[in-house]
Amino acid sequence: MGAPPQPLLRSLDLKGMVLETKDRCKPSGSLWRKVLEPKAKRRLQRRRQRILMKRRAHLTDSRRPTSGIQRRVRTLKKLVPNSESMGLDGLFRETADFILSLQMRVKVMQIMVKVLSDSDK
Repeated sequence: MGAPPQPLLRSLDLKGMVLETKDRCKPSGSLWRKVLEPKAKRRLQRRRQRILMKRRAHLTDSRRPTSGIQRRVRTLKKLVPNSESMGLDGLFRETADFILSLQMRVKVMQIMVKVLSDSDK
């Protein structure tokens, strides 16, 4: 029982243990490189895969066929003059007005043809 209490306290000194383990666990060794490099490579591969997947999704979205209604609205906008920058409501109103004006033109031309053909006789 003659052991002094001081060596027992030194062996249980947590600060010293933490300092010792910190010094021993520096990531400069080849073992750490062997552990960390594959993780970094996998992380980089996952990041690259995510970027490629986003690019593919963007490309497939732009190539995806549009619905029939959208295609018909786009065609209607090309046919009706001055309708490129208006909404759907305005487009339908302009289309109705354009149809009426075309019908009037056809009637006027039919009358002109009738009048001109009667004058020849």
